[in-house]
Amino acid sequence: MSKEKIINIAVIAHVDAGKSTLVDTFLNQNGVFRANEEVIDCVMDSNDIERERGITIYSKNCSIRYKDYKINIVDTPGHADFSSEVERIMKTVDTVILLVDSSEGPMPQTRFVLQKSLEMNLRPILFINKIDKKDERAEEVVDMTFDLFVDLDATDEQLDFPVLYGAARDGYAINEMGEESSDMKPLFETIINHVDAYPDYDDEPLQMQISALGYDDYIGRLGIGRVTKGTIKAGQQVAITKRDGSVATGKVLKLFCYEGLKQTPKDELFSGDIAVVAGIADLSIGETLCDIYNVQGMEMIHIEEPTLSMNFLVNSSPFAGRVGKFVTTRHIRDRLEKELQVNVGLKVEDLGGLEGYKVSGRGELHLSILIENMRREGYELSVSKPEVIMHKEDGKTVEPIERVLITLPDSYVGMAISSLNNRKGTMENMISENGFTKIEYIAPTRGLLGFRSEMITDSRGEATIVRSFEGFERYKGEIPSRNNGVLVSGEQGIATPYSLNNLSDRATMTIHTGTEVYEGMIIGINSRKDDMSVNPTKNKKLTNTRSSGNDDAVKLAPPKIFSLEEALEFIADDELVEITPDSIRLRKKILRETERLRANKNSTKTS
Repeated sequence: MSKEKIINIAVIAHVDAGKSTLVDTFLNQNGVFRANEEVIDCVMDSNDIERERGITIYSKNCSIRYKDYKINIVDTPGHADFSSEVERIMKTVDTVILLVDSSEGPMPQTRFVLQKSLEMNLRPILFINKIDKKDERAEEVVDMTFDLFVDLDATDEQLDFPVLYGAARDGYAINEMGEESSDMKPLFETIINHVDAYPDYDDEPLQMQISALGYDDYIGRLGIGRVTKGTIKAGQQVAITKRDGSVATGKVLKLFCYEGLKQTPKDELFSGDIAVVAGIADLSIGETLCDIYNVQGMEMIHIEEPTLSMNFLVNSSPFAGRVGKFVTTRHIRDRLEKELQVNVGLKVEDLGGLEGYKVSGRGELHLSILIENMRREGYELSVSKPEVIMHKEDGKTVEPIERVLITLPDSYVGMAISSLNNRKGTMENMISENGFTKIEYIAPTRGLLGFRSEMITDSRGEATIVRSFEGFERYKGEIPSRNNGVLVSGEQGIATPYSLNNLSDRATMTIHTGTEVYEGMIIGINSRKDDMSVNPTKNKKLTNTRSSGNDDAVKLAPPKIFSLEEALEFIADDELVEITPDSIRLRKKILRETERLRANKNSTKTS
């Protein structure tokens, strides 16, 4: 029997370019779904948060068959916060399909994912997506993408990339603009013509590098990777080259591969295929499974260091434990340890005397997704302001830098430029067309904390902001902090319309009337720099001469309700975000006003 031809591909792109939709189309046109099966959009985005936000967070695998080829497909995240997912996947594939929107063109994260693929010496296939848009400029976008390849030092071979056009949502691809097509056949043909099937290394000693991790409640940790050489069998004893240079042994209890969307049990898998192994408890990213008599580990996969940290603390507010099922330090520790099983971009450290943990990740989105998952699972916790992680290089302090692309109406450009300049940003590019301006900046991550919520507010919700990690540069100096103080409740009770109406003259409220509040809880944003302690529970005093109909009903402006990311961006060093399954509250670390004043005096004396 002849060996099965295997090609592994990754779909890479900027967020919202259509990666998951393209994979849906591949699966649909390959007959993966039954005729009577209900098919949901973005089937690879299986996590609830992925569906709600329309983003891919975790890379996932599936496979299709075309002619006599098995094509394993990896749908990768586009957000730079999940770059540790993208980097590892590149080592398991033979080529990548780079998706670029026909009107937007290459975006900052397009640069990031393309750079990773070029560094791995892959030869990409360019797919210009969404050519059905009215404002498509496909040929111009091809030229822009070519320039990006040149900027990223692509080799002559990589620059000779095939180009296809199409609309993933409508399920067609074409080789030239103006052609007719009703399916993805031109793209399938390009894949098998552009890249050779994986060579037959079945007779060599086993090498399989772990590029992703999974977890199953019944069989424990799963190691996922490509069988680079040899074959692997269920029940086989293997050697494992560890990250610290040591060699361990283990047994493959169960073995799976991908058929369509399903993990299918196998007795044996061959070189080139993506394998899922179960039974080795302490597997980690980058480790290599080898023939037990011929141990040849592969070069370890480099995992980018975290850029941001925050403290996950036990919820200590007066409302703690009302809703959540998991509220203790032990609960939080167990959940974080479970996350470390599969989330290698994460680091967790003890906080010493505090009831909680320092959790470090690749960015605000990376950490906020973890927090959101935890609250949905029934956890309660308090989280501190995100803190950028500094590094020392040649004795000098360096900090993470990001590329920021802002698109907004021309009338708000001045505010955006002023804000980014104050945040130690440097303008790289600015283009105006059709009443909108695109500004590209390089700015320190530290300065971008809170920028999104500020810009969305200032532009009346019309700004779009895209960020991607760029690298590390010398410390940029002090950056001004939040300009506004907050209104802090001095009482516990129910917020009344009368009180909130009076307070809203000098502040933007962040709670609805009827909200239950406690002392130390933040209820509004002050129009001035100072914090103010207020009583939001006060009612208007009744008199004998006033009837209930004499007062008009109080009409309050809609409050500013923070999303989780906005809350994390907004809080100051002396504040926390209290997170429960049904609420996100902002609060002071020290709840009692007298104790806050005493602490402020002491800190002033010591400084």
